[in-house]
Amino acid sequence: MSAVVRIFRGLWRGLDGLRKFLHLLLLLIFFGFVLGAIRGTIPHLPAKAALVIRPEGQIVEQLSSDPVQRAFDEASGQGESQTLLWDLLDAIRAAAADKRVEAMVLQLDDFDGAGQPTLEEVAVALREFRAAKKKIIAQASSYTQAQYYLAAQADEIYLDPFGAVLIDGYDRYRMYYKGALDKLSIDMHLIRVGAYKSAGEPYMRTDMSAEDKEESLAYLNALWGGYQNAVSKERQLPRASLANYANGYIAQVKAAKGDTAQVALQAGLVTALKAWPDVEQRVVELVGADDETHSFHAISYSDYTRVLKAEKKLRGDGKQRIGVIVASGEILDGDQPPGTIGGENTAALIREARQDDDVRAVVLRINSPGGSVIASEQIYREVLALKKAGKPVVVSMGDLAASGGYYIAAPADQIIASPMTITGSIGIFAVIPTIDRALGRLGVTVDGVGTTDLSGRLRIDRPLDPASEEFLQVTVQHGYDEFLGHVAAGRSKSREEVHAVAQGRVWIGSEALRLGLVDKLGNYADAVKAAAELANLGEHYRVERVEPKLTWVQQLAMQIRIRAAGMAGQVWSAPAQRLNRTLAQFAPLQREVEFWQRMSTSERTFAYCFCTAQ
Repeated sequence: MSAVVRIFRGLWRGLDGLRKFLHLLLLLIFFGFVLGAIRGTIPHLPAKAALVIRPEGQIVEQLSSDPVQRAFDEASGQGESQTLLWDLLDAIRAAAADKRVEAMVLQLDDFDGAGQPTLEEVAVALREFRAAKKKIIAQASSYTQAQYYLAAQADEIYLDPFGAVLIDGYDRYRMYYKGALDKLSIDMHLIRVGAYKSAGEPYMRTDMSAEDKEESLAYLNALWGGYQNAVSKERQLPRASLANYANGYIAQVKAAKGDTAQVALQAGLVTALKAWPDVEQRVVELVGADDETHSFHAISYSDYTRVLKAEKKLRGDGKQRIGVIVASGEILDGDQPPGTIGGENTAALIREARQDDDVRAVVLRINSPGGSVIASEQIYREVLALKKAGKPVVVSMGDLAASGGYYIAAPADQIIASPMTITGSIGIFAVIPTIDRALGRLGVTVDGVGTTDLSGRLRIDRPLDPASEEFLQVTVQHGYDEFLGHVAAGRSKSREEVHAVAQGRVWIGSEALRLGLVDKLGNYADAVKAAAELANLGEHYRVERVEPKLTWVQQLAMQIRIRAAGMAGQVWSAPAQRLNRTLAQFAPLQREVEFWQRMSTSERTFAYCFCTAQ
């Protein structure tokens, strides 16, 4: 054997050994993750600490996407950042009664916003924390309108000297595509019932209709009024101060030579202008210094939530339960992932609560613009079955419970909405595009034969004839009549009374109460209390969310995510989050395209509300 062969053979053995060693090392690391995840260590909570609340992205009622995919996306710094409302509320309320937590730090730079009813849910919990004689310190480099709503609940609000407080009110602007569709020779056929059902207007008009402007301004002004009342009350400012601040903001900044932080300070919106190191020292004064971190004694709300869950398992609770089912997102047919409402899987959750003897009442939390009528009907029937089984159903409305969202709420024993909930929009529509003229411009024609009068009538590459349009109108009218019947039965009203406030019209929660569309104004906690009263549970019950059960693989993935994010995720999470925020600017256009792909079908009618506010 030559020396060269021996050298290469030795080199190969060395590389092979290195390969085996690296494989073993990776395997040990993997099993370390697995064992650590299974063991699930509980974070350390100091005897005296500040609870750090740092919401990321939107505050949502249900985390979107599959749990396993979400786990690995978050571990690698990818995916959409979201903060679960229920974890946030649990942590704040528990901390109010926890002697180990003496203060709270509210860091809002990474918070992207939420609807006003959601903000108020958090604000109520923050006020309970302050009522326990514990201070809240709010800090951000700048405050948006949504961020400032939460910051206003704090005892002390600090703004970076280079920051700003931007409060600009509410608006609703949409893009209108009729001009572009005309140039492309694409025809959109909108079949609807209700003068106020604005679905499809962007494809039929070049501007907002008078009806859409009327109802939009009504709820936008209500939201703006609610914002001013809530914030000015907490900050002890004259009610008109926020409107004056917004209307005169440009002039004030000019007068201050661009110093936006000083403008906010002079308006009384912040306590002082301080950078983060100075705010840290202020919190050290409240809870003491941590020698290891050279900062204050702290626990994050996510770690604190894990502590609470572990303590709850050790403590145990009563057997009688109020089941909470969250219906959040667009209503779609079939099984759908979290963040949307699937007709089949949401109906299955309600059925599970009905069949569980320990569940004595149900709170159905709705935050939805609606969607498929068929899926809404599936859920509606299960709510009826739950009532017939003798279990009270209380609907708690979030930011938005309109159209299909109201459809599934109608049969409840009691409907509780926030004063700022957007609801109503009782109406049905269908939309069908036809592209025969666009194809004709390219020299493409369509011809053929069929076996019946119906054959080929509803193809998008053929024009929609008057008979087909009449057929669709009759179908949509029937769906609207069914909707009216459901609401009339659930609300103990006549069809005529419901029709007078329906027709696709959107109402704010306080107006919906006046019109009899909801029973009470309140928050989620009020709905839970109402459910307990209807079921005669007294004080001996526990509240538990009825959710799809995670497999052991999904639970393992969730635990690995928690550990991986702490070890490796921080390395690439910041750049990934910056990239995600950049891409998010294009998300509205992507959602619009995807939405109309779902809606453009001759086989479905929809109960959907186009009623958003920024």
